[in-house]
Amino acid sequence: MALSGKLTRKLVENLGAGRHGDGNGLYLVVDPSGARRWIVRVTVKGQKNKMGAPLRTDFGLGGADLVTLNQARDRALEYRRMAQQGLNPRFNAKREIPTFEDVAQQVHLARMPTWKNAKHGQQWINTLRDYAFPKIGRMPIDSINQPEVLMCLSPIWTEKHETAKRLAQRIKTVLDVARSKGFRSGENPVTAIKDAQVLPKVKAKPKHHKAMRWQDLPTFYADLKSRDAMSANALRFTCLTGSRTNEVLGMRWDEIDFDQQLWSCPEERMKTGEEHRVPLTNEMLSILEPLKELQSEYVFEGQKRHMPLSNMSMLMLLRRMDSEGITVHGFRSTFRDWAAEVASAPREIAEMSLSHRVGSNVERAYARSDLLDKRRMLMNEWSNFLVGGI
Repeated sequence: MALSGKLTRKLVENLGAGRHGDGNGLYLVVDPSGARRWIVRVTVKGQKNKMGAPLRTDFGLGGADLVTLNQARDRALEYRRMAQQGLNPRFNAKREIPTFEDVAQQVHLARMPTWKNAKHGQQWINTLRDYAFPKIGRMPIDSINQPEVLMCLSPIWTEKHETAKRLAQRIKTVLDVARSKGFRSGENPVTAIKDAQVLPKVKAKPKHHKAMRWQDLPTFYADLKSRDAMSANALRFTCLTGSRTNEVLGMRWDEIDFDQQLWSCPEERMKTGEEHRVPLTNEMLSILEPLKELQSEYVFEGQKRHMPLSNMSMLMLLRRMDSEGITVHGFRSTFRDWAAEVASAPREIAEMSLSHRVGSNVERAYARSDLLDKRRMLMNEWSNFLVGGI
């Protein structure tokens, strides 16, 4: 059997979604996501399937980003030879053990559709790139145990504790996937390190976003209302709704129901991963109504047509208004303080207004209502306070 076929290196890199045959049972499979992998179809001599027909089986040979065309042909040839001898490749093939970096990159690609956004996905792999790959990236995945994991975690465990915790979780995920693919066995070393409390306990001090006092907000809001910039409109709406930056800047017109005076922020932009309904007050609507004339795809359009404002636009406005140190996120804290100290709002109403989860999983399973009517009353009070200090 000659090691040649229909495919070329360029075709492997550029073919669209589907199954593309190289010949002799070797196929390149391209997923809709663009991921590329090799499979070989063989018929095992003398063996039958449950229906009594010859045993024909597909075997994965690895991703096309890791396994070249010639390597795939070599492996396919090995599988066909075993099948012709009556040996099932599933139990007889010699498996090449991938490196930790190989598996990590595969996990990253496989999970790309699940990330909330591209930035989150990039942060996931960047943590491994910066702190794990230099030490264990080229090691075979089955040779990584507690000492190797500690090499990655120990240098940053106290100095960059939050980063170290994320790193540990991501290393654990990669090793779990490797085990599920048969490249590892036994307990995950990250779990063993945690259970044995090998690393010291670190008490991390919570970092709070600097917030404006609620007593100062009506004066600030009046200044904000006198400005015509789109960033000022967005920041006013952010203050009024207590929403997060990405929730507001990503808002599209089809999310707004003017008849019901309701904004439904979709789950993909919510930190909780669940849709959040925001009751719209008259002051909020006074911001939105004039913007409809722009006929943009986004409510708060940036400098480019049909594109939203940048994530830094509201923060830069705060700096121009001599509010140095105050953060956009901090206005959520301002609202929460006002709700408790002035409005005396019940905790669950105030927390749900900020799209925080309230209660345990069991409690949330039974509490199906999002208390929209009660939240609408609270948001009306908040709007009145911002506009007139009432």
